[in-house]
Amino acid sequence: MTKTVDCAVLDRALADLGSGEKVWSKTTLAERRELLSRVHVLTGRYAADWVRAAIEIKSLNEGSPLVGEEWMSGPLALLQALEALGDTLAALADGRSPLDGVKIGAAPGGRIAVPVLPFDTLDKLVLNGFRADVWLRPGVDAGTARRRAGLAQLDPTTTGGIGVVLGAGNIMSIPPLDVLYELFAHNRVVALKLNPITDPLLPVFEKIFAPFIGLGALRILRGGAAEGGYLVEHPAVAHVHMTGGTQTHDAIVWGHGAAGDKRRRSGKPLLDKPITSELGGVSPTIVVPGPWNDDDVKFQAEHVATSRLHNGGYNCIAVQVVVVSRDWEHKAQFLDELRVALRRAPQRDAYYPGSAGRVDAALKSYPDATEFGGRVLVENLPTTDSPLLRTEYFSPVLGVVELPGDGAEFLTSAVEFANNELMGTLGANVLAHPATLAELGPAFDHAIESLRYGTIAVNAWTGLAFGIARAAWGAYPGHTLADIQSGTGVVHNALLLDDVERTVVRGPFRPAPRALLSGMFTLSPKPPWFVTNRTAVATGRDLVEFYARRRYAKLLKVFCSALAG
Repeated sequence: MTKTVDCAVLDRALADLGSGEKVWSKTTLAERRELLSRVHVLTGRYAADWVRAAIEIKSLNEGSPLVGEEWMSGPLALLQALEALGDTLAALADGRSPLDGVKIGAAPGGRIAVPVLPFDTLDKLVLNGFRADVWLRPGVDAGTARRRAGLAQLDPTTTGGIGVVLGAGNIMSIPPLDVLYELFAHNRVVALKLNPITDPLLPVFEKIFAPFIGLGALRILRGGAAEGGYLVEHPAVAHVHMTGGTQTHDAIVWGHGAAGDKRRRSGKPLLDKPITSELGGVSPTIVVPGPWNDDDVKFQAEHVATSRLHNGGYNCIAVQVVVVSRDWEHKAQFLDELRVALRRAPQRDAYYPGSAGRVDAALKSYPDATEFGGRVLVENLPTTDSPLLRTEYFSPVLGVVELPGDGAEFLTSAVEFANNELMGTLGANVLAHPATLAELGPAFDHAIESLRYGTIAVNAWTGLAFGIARAAWGAYPGHTLADIQSGTGVVHNALLLDDVERTVVRGPFRPAPRALLSGMFTLSPKPPWFVTNRTAVATGRDLVEFYARRRYAKLLKVFCSALAG
């Protein structure tokens, strides 16, 4: 391995971080907040450069509405995280808990729920009708949550060594957000090794993170698997965080081939330091039968298509299995609309390596599948022992499972199926008419409690939670290195909450203005992250400009653009 690696470059970076850790330990909370403010300004300044690099990486047409995804999942996500984390540091610097003034609620099973959306008036305007809570583990009370909020920033002088972040290659804000979590949640200085796919972003990230680089708290490095292996095995490194697939994780932890298998059986990993990870999985959308009208069926079919096709399907949280009731009177209509939505969604290049091979593998496994220009829909999936249930395809492949029943019976079966038959626990979605939610009552709350997923979205897509800065993001807790599933640990979590179990997001079943006409109060139109949204670029760009400079005239433009989408 080391013959192909420029060891001197990597060793020098780690030596710089060793010195930088001492500086970081002496950097006060107020100074750290100022660093975040400077990075916030630089993110706004170089946001357009960031999006241009993403367009190059993903081979997008500059005029495509899909470019809106890069504004929203790129610089916008980082701007919001920097601001929210700065607020947390301000509270800690004043001797307050980040949860002071926050009304902590109750969640099923003796849990507490920390509201993270809406968190302020601006949230109520920008994401009207959406809300999100972070559920803490059973037995944690509000007083304990308030005392522990802040994590490593409760004692900023005690640092955690050098953390290596192996950056993702799909969503461009993942590496920067993971860097922030290492720096602040764990108080570690960071060596970020970019995924080779994202190398064009290196000069942009170096400009944006110049304050942390200048302090010696961050080094950004290029390289492939060899460089990553050298870094994670280096004795100067205290911790590793990665975003990727289970195979990459297991190769790092256990090694390759027969030797790796032997280590796994013996329980003695190759890696001699802790590792946290976000590894994706097979995410479901459970469609609860109910009194949907034609517009509901069409909108929610587009919703499901978006949750598969956003970013070309290269999302760790992309929906891969749709669970419907075979007894639902609207089942056939819903599946018809889903086919239409998959067919009509904008075409794009398959930029992520290996995508075509994974699509071909799906077609070989399911010869009766339907293909829509590189997108695959597999209907009537078996409910057990089927590759699509156990393999994250990381490409535009979507399956449909039909279960019997109605109401609580169907929902119970669907939850059991998702928990027991699908690989991974990163996120699950549930679509249900408000009348059905009211009818189910406590049975629905019990179903949400029973779903073993790190993020659950009700009438929303779990991808939204990724962009909510104060929400926690990660697998359901409890996985082991030997059975890693969707990984261990959380990121984002700008309130720096301890004892996180999951994030629960709820959205409006219908968009405005149709929702208002039917008595469901929400001002949110079709969400700008829908792949069918025609004004996503303008909405995303205006949101970035607003959050970068807080010019409220831009907010009016955002609303006008969103309504036109």
